[in-house]
Amino acid sequence: MNWIIYGLVIFIVICMVLIWYVSIYNHYQSYIIRMNEAEAFIDTTLRKRFDLLNKSIGIIKTVANKKEEVLDTIIKLRSKKLSNFELDRELYDAINEFNQYKEKYQDLKNNESFLKIELGLFESESEIVAARKYYNDIITDYNKLVRTFPSNVVAKLAKYSVKPYFDGKDMNDDVIQDFKL
Repeated sequence: MNWIIYGLVIFIVICMVLIWYVSIYNHYQSYIIRMNEAEAFIDTTLRKRFDLLNKSIGIIKTVANKKEEVLDTIIKLRSKKLSNFELDRELYDAINEFNQYKEKYQDLKNNESFLKIELGLFESESEIVAARKYYNDIITDYNKLVRTFPSNVVAKLAKYSVKPYFDGKDMNDDVIQDFKL
């Protein structure tokens, strides 16, 4: 009779541990799904920015009457495979170049197509800021789960690791000069 009670207690403990594991695992899965959604939105927004800058090349060439290449950054990006982190930084360089043309050629400020592109870039800026914040908030919560006990046990078993924030900095490395304006 004693062995039945011991067996029942062991069975209950195993069931409780299994329920706990499944619960924590599902919690991780919900964060992974949210991270993927945020990354997809960031991808879409970065693609929109790239396309807008790409469209502006022809307008700048026409209005500024330039024969040579304009927005070299965008032209170089066409053949590169970059992560979202790298693409975001490269697009900022291209937007700065775009703004330099806007200041240099006053006729661009009167061009309706150019103004639409500028407005689209402005709108995409607020979208990317919101997407970054959302993504980084999810990453913060996910990283807390990975690092704190007892959920870190599930992370080790499922091989989940700490994810970097959208700014691309690795807070765990020895490089302290990775801030970029």
